[in-house]
Amino acid sequence: MAIVDKSPRARVAATTRYAALVLAAILFLLPFYLLLRNALMSERDLSSPDWHWLPPTWHPENFTAIFSDPALPLARSLVNSVAISVVQTAGVLVISGLAGYGLARIPYRWSTAVFYLITATLLIPAAVTFVPSFVVVSTLGWISTLRGLIIPGLFQALATFLFRQFFLGFPKEIEEAAFLDGLGYWGTFWRVVVPNSFGFAAAIGTITFIGSWNAFLWPLVIGREQTTWTVQIALSTFLTAQSVDLSHLFAAALVAIAPLLVMFLFLQRWIVEGVERTGMGGD
Repeated sequence: MAIVDKSPRARVAATTRYAALVLAAILFLLPFYLLLRNALMSERDLSSPDWHWLPPTWHPENFTAIFSDPALPLARSLVNSVAISVVQTAGVLVISGLAGYGLARIPYRWSTAVFYLITATLLIPAAVTFVPSFVVVSTLGWISTLRGLIIPGLFQALATFLFRQFFLGFPKEIEEAAFLDGLGYWGTFWRVVVPNSFGFAAAIGTITFIGSWNAFLWPLVIGREQTTWTVQIALSTFLTAQSVDLSHLFAAALVAIAPLLVMFLFLQRWIVEGVERTGMGGD
């Protein structure tokens, strides 16, 4: 039976800890409260100098209005964002995972040099590679296509680096047992390594998904037609030089973050586990 410390110092420490957690929770939930409140308010109430904790008049029709506007294909933009983010996340997990495992485990004369070259690309600013990437995509005829939005993001040097470091700390005994059973590197990776790396892969996949979902500049340049708009491009249409539609902007923003919230609710246990294991290092 555990002994509970009921000394005044312990009670003060526990009270302080819980107070800090409550304060952190309030600060975390405050933006969501403001987003939901503003999404249910009218344009007049939003621009009013008076503060309202709750909308004076509730306007749930703001959500139906953002989907019924023929000039704003928000539903199509959401579908595009989901497709792009899911495919890019899957591609990064597979390609960078295989690359990281190969660099960590498969003996090769130039593996260290290849790893250093991949790591060196992290030092190059994204603005430097933006124009060459656009020229390549334009030459291939991928402007205003989902291919132009998806394929350039299927490999990430940072994910490869993190996978390599993770696999360097992966127990070799498990892999050696698989080799004794007749599995090669390919079979060991898919049947042994991947099932035991779900938490780490969930963390990398979450980071990749969020980055792909929130991308703005590349989809803005490549997705010139409305049929290839992402949700971030659709949100930008509420802010123009001529007008600002705040009520619909907040409603659309709330809809746009819903997939990210759902993903966190379902994957939070594995995400925390993966973040904790990112510290596993190697040589």
